[in-house]
Amino acid sequence: MLGAVAEVRIGTCSWADEALSKHWYPKGTAAGDRLAYYAQHFDTVEVDSTYYRLPSEEMVGRWAARTPDDFVMHVKAFGLMTRHPVKLEALPPDLRDDAPTDERGRVDRPSREFRGEVFRRFLEALEPLRAAGKLGGILFQFPSYVVYKDPSLDYLRWARAQLGADEMLVEFRHTSWFDDEHRDETLAFLEELAAGHVIVDAPRIEGGKNLVPTVVAVTSPTAYVRFHGRNAETWNKRGGSAAERFDYLYSDDELREWAGPLRELSEQAEQAYAFFNNNATSPDGKGGRMAQAAANAKALQRLLQAEKVPVSTPR
Repeated sequence: MLGAVAEVRIGTCSWADEALSKHWYPKGTAAGDRLAYYAQHFDTVEVDSTYYRLPSEEMVGRWAARTPDDFVMHVKAFGLMTRHPVKLEALPPDLRDDAPTDERGRVDRPSREFRGEVFRRFLEALEPLRAAGKLGGILFQFPSYVVYKDPSLDYLRWARAQLGADEMLVEFRHTSWFDDEHRDETLAFLEELAAGHVIVDAPRIEGGKNLVPTVVAVTSPTAYVRFHGRNAETWNKRGGSAAERFDYLYSDDELREWAGPLRELSEQAEQAYAFFNNNATSPDGKGGRMAQAAANAKALQRLLQAEKVPVSTPR
């Protein structure tokens, strides 16, 4: 892709997780004031809460109102949209009677028509961000049991069609998508869909089927990197929490490894993003704790500037 070099926008996966709320925002910052404070430090964010429950247009309108004109929000798809199990209570009340459920009370194998209605409501609620020019992509983070096979490809085609003009960003969590047999096919398929390939930085261990390799490639106008941390000990810990899985503070040397790839991506894409999903805390060296994601996001901003990689910061 030709054109101007894109500035890398850096942010965190959520602005409201516990680590940030307790250890990054100034003490006493009200929940309703956090996003505006966040936007003073970063000009993009991932919305994580939409994975757990469909957003409302009123809520999305508040997000749009509390952020500057050039702010970009990428929104995580609701679990049912990415074939995750969701509790019946996560659905709007008027959809619950028609939802098929399993023995654990989770929505189980709904029809395409039912999923289509979920997509419609999800996308309709995002209109305030869309109208304000602040809506980035819709992040489809698929579970590890969605493997490379024809029915998965068919679902992706169908899901992409539901989005219309909105951008689709795809993160896979099974190695079959990027093994030697399927890597080129997966990237070509995403390019055919005009869907963005989500590049991941994760633990570097052998044999884990739910650990995809880091494949630095662009399949749409958007380059998108997610930093999950490299905590190999907790990644597949039985009964472990998300905070344990993503408990990792990148060193400056580890972040500096990304200067070259991010420079390359910024030259290939029309826009480039890097997000930190390491959502636990680490000692701050002063007897307290710091939020890993915000600390690493700030560090990456600084390191890219030092390496002369174009990087965006709030103006």
